[in-house]
Amino acid sequence: MKLTKKGHACVHLEKDGQRLVIDPGGVSEEDAAVGADAILVTHEHFDHFNEERLRAALDANPGARIWTLASVAGQIAAAFPGRVHTVGEGDTFTAAGFEVEVHGQLHAVIHPDIPRITNVGYVVDGSVFHPGDALTVPDRPVETLLLPLHAPWNKFSEILDYVREVAPRRAVDIHDALLSDLAPMVYGRMLGPDGPGTGGAEHIRLTPGESLPL
Repeated sequence: MKLTKKGHACVHLEKDGQRLVIDPGGVSEEDAAVGADAILVTHEHFDHFNEERLRAALDANPGARIWTLASVAGQIAAAFPGRVHTVGEGDTFTAAGFEVEVHGQLHAVIHPDIPRITNVGYVVDGSVFHPGDALTVPDRPVETLLLPLHAPWNKFSEILDYVREVAPRRAVDIHDALLSDLAPMVYGRMLGPDGPGTGGAEHIRLTPGESLPL
């Protein structure tokens, strides 16, 4: 399996000629959903869900399917009957040859005055976990954690403790579009061997378009 970063919270996973895309939102690369055989969406925020890009992907590939939670499915399912599947915590399914488990229910707290929305994370092939906008700890080990590095709802101590609790083999940065060019130096040091310690997880940063064999 090959993982490719497509900007912000979006990644491609490729295996056996099939492509699974997670969260091709409005901050990811414009072509992030192009060529997808299956698309997973964690929640409705614009940086994870972009209706225009999903419609373009499904129009381009008649065999493409989407799996997502009800709040997103309700916005696009009518236009593509039978191709948009609603999922929730505890569900398992096969998407383009990938085995997927759904973990989590709610978005992280941004502020007590802002109502929480639903959010799900996806474990793919038992090894890669994309949590969306939450620090969900899956009830199973994973080798690769896609780490929401920076958001209005988190701080560094929470991110470091999250890596320690999930205890993956590697943590790959996602959700980093709001950071300046100085951020990799700071976060890289804190999450690297000179930092307080990730519990043994390797910290990896990919630039958009860069890939990693898993």
